[in-house]
Amino acid sequence: MLTCFKSYDVRGKLGDELNTDIAYRIGRGFAVAMTPASVVIGYDIRPTSPELANALSEGLRDEGVNVIDIGLCGTEEVYFATSHYSADGGLMVTASHNPIDYNGIKMVRSGSRPISALDGLGDINALATKNDFGPAKQRGALEVRNPRDAYADCVVGFGDIGALKPLKIVVNAGNGVAGPTFDVIAEKLAAAGAPFEFIRHNHTPDSAFPNGIPNPLLEENRAQTADRVRAEGADIGVAWDGDFDRCFFFDETGTFIDGEYVVGLLASAFLPKNPGAKIIHDPRVIWALLDLVEAGGGEAVASQSGHSHIKAKMREVDAVYGGEMSAHHYFRDFMYCDSGMIPWLLVAEHMCRTGQPLSALVADMQARFPSSGEINFKLDDKQPAIDAFEAAYVPQAKDVDRLDGVSLDMGEWRVNLRQSNTEPVLRLNVEAKGDRALLDAKVKEISDLIVNA
Repeated sequence: MLTCFKSYDVRGKLGDELNTDIAYRIGRGFAVAMTPASVVIGYDIRPTSPELANALSEGLRDEGVNVIDIGLCGTEEVYFATSHYSADGGLMVTASHNPIDYNGIKMVRSGSRPISALDGLGDINALATKNDFGPAKQRGALEVRNPRDAYADCVVGFGDIGALKPLKIVVNAGNGVAGPTFDVIAEKLAAAGAPFEFIRHNHTPDSAFPNGIPNPLLEENRAQTADRVRAEGADIGVAWDGDFDRCFFFDETGTFIDGEYVVGLLASAFLPKNPGAKIIHDPRVIWALLDLVEAGGGEAVASQSGHSHIKAKMREVDAVYGGEMSAHHYFRDFMYCDSGMIPWLLVAEHMCRTGQPLSALVADMQARFPSSGEINFKLDDKQPAIDAFEAAYVPQAKDVDRLDGVSLDMGEWRVNLRQSNTEPVLRLNVEAKGDRALLDAKVKEISDLIVNA
């Protein structure tokens, strides 16, 4: 089986793991497994992305599938176009935040529904690996289309323009593909009367990534946005990853806002407009969100981490919003898909409605429920660490939850330990009830146990 196939998508090192021949076979495999009549294809700014997208297109067309090429774009624009054009699938060529010598493919079926290893991705892998497709069939057509104007209308529609007040916003595209798309959204906001001032940083797509791979989740990549916020006296900073399906926030002091607090903030923004709505969350860090959702009269629903799980749960319970602390945010009115453009607009609107700076909006959550942030351990063999952790803490736990890894409620603190679905790491998250010293002590205690197991 091809090693570039992961739990939720295709991702591999260029050369042996992913190349144009493999992309062509994946295109034909997608066509056979999903039986689409038409498929949307888009790609990011990586140097190899256009050629991989073309190979995918050739494979699809050789199986008789019509291809709609939307060109350079973000992942969510493929999600949008798949539904907008009533296509039977969508393929986005992107390496997102992976190293420069990687690339990948994200896939959806009709209705922009996800494809995972459990429901289609494995079949595509088997077909692409076997590579026994026979002669090409009647060729499918190729059409170049641009859904960006309609997509931008959709994004702007999430905001209440009348509630917006003047804000100065730093936006850092990281030289990924967010810049051109953002500009169309900004133009529509301005035309509608939104009184925002935008300061653009690393805005032009550049396949060389002169300012580093765009991954604001890494602490070393945050200084550029933070420094610009402080230098400009901005009200908020927003930064995206390479394909802008994740967005990250900085308050007016340049302080990075951890993802779990952004989930709480967005839940708070949705509930007044959607009384009693369901909010989906992952099980890693939950206490602040549960408190906010209960106070807002909503219903919090837990889901296993990962976009295919979150999207499935969103559809199952018809949740208005779902969020992961990894900065993926999902919206019912956006095909239950994740978007990196909708969240910043909603956060800005929430700031305008409340009249509070971003730092104040998250301060209570941070004080009442401090958290460690996600701590990753690269281990050749993760099981001894998991076994040692469970032996030490499960017997003391007030509650044990195995929805995703193991989550333990220890009374005054809570911990989640899980194996990543996408990387060879063990992930640790710890939270506490108003006690930073206790949090720090438990993080050190558990980290030492994992490292020494």
